[in-house]
Amino acid sequence: MKYYQKYPHAFSIDYLNDLRGAILASPYLATNNLNRDFISTKGFSVVFGRSSVAQVEQKFPFFKPYLDRALQPDCNAFYLNPLLLKAGSRVDPHIDRSLRSYCKTVAPPATVSVLYVQVPPDLEGGELVLRSSKKQVGKIQPEANSLLYFQGDLTHSVNAVKTGGTRLSLVCEQYVLDDRELADIPEFAIESRAAKAKIK
Repeated sequence: MKYYQKYPHAFSIDYLNDLRGAILASPYLATNNLNRDFISTKGFSVVFGRSSVAQVEQKFPFFKPYLDRALQPDCNAFYLNPLLLKAGSRVDPHIDRSLRSYCKTVAPPATVSVLYVQVPPDLEGGELVLRSSKKQVGKIQPEANSLLYFQGDLTHSVNAVKTGGTRLSLVCEQYVLDDRELADIPEFAIESRAAKAKIK
C-alpha cells in the first residue's frame, strides 16, 4: 500500500444502517475519550488483542462484519473507535498511537482502517488529509459505505465540518506488537466518558 487505498460499496446498505443505529444508540457514546486533537467529537474506544476478537463481537455484534473484513491478518493488537463529527467538529494533525497509554514504546500502527458509516449528502469540510513528513499525500472526501486503509505512520487530520448533519466513521488502528509490548495491552477493554451508571 502506497499511502492509502479506498474501497467503495464495502458493505450492504442494510448492514450500514444497522451499524449506524447501533453506534448512535450505544450507551458508551459520549464526548470523545481521545486526546485534545479531537475537537467537539464524540465516540468511544475498544482495545483488544487478536485472541479477544470473539469477545468483542459478543459484546458488540454489530462490529462483526466490519472486523471480519477490515482486520489485517498480520496485526495482533487493535484500537477501535466510532468517531462522530458534526458542524464545528475537527481533528487536528496527529499520528495515531492510542495504545501508548498502556505501553510507552509502542510504534505507530501498521495500518488504520476507516469505514464511513454516515456522511451528510451536502457535506462541506470533513475531508481526511494525509501527510508524509510535511508533504500532503492524500485528501479524501468521505463517502458513505467506503472503506479506507492508510499507512499508520502518516500524519493525518480532519478538516472542520461546516454543514449540519452527522459524519460518522468507524476507525481501527491495527498494530504489530512484540510479546513484551503485547503483555502491557489489555486483552479487552472499553474506554468511554459516558456516565458510569449508563455503562453495563
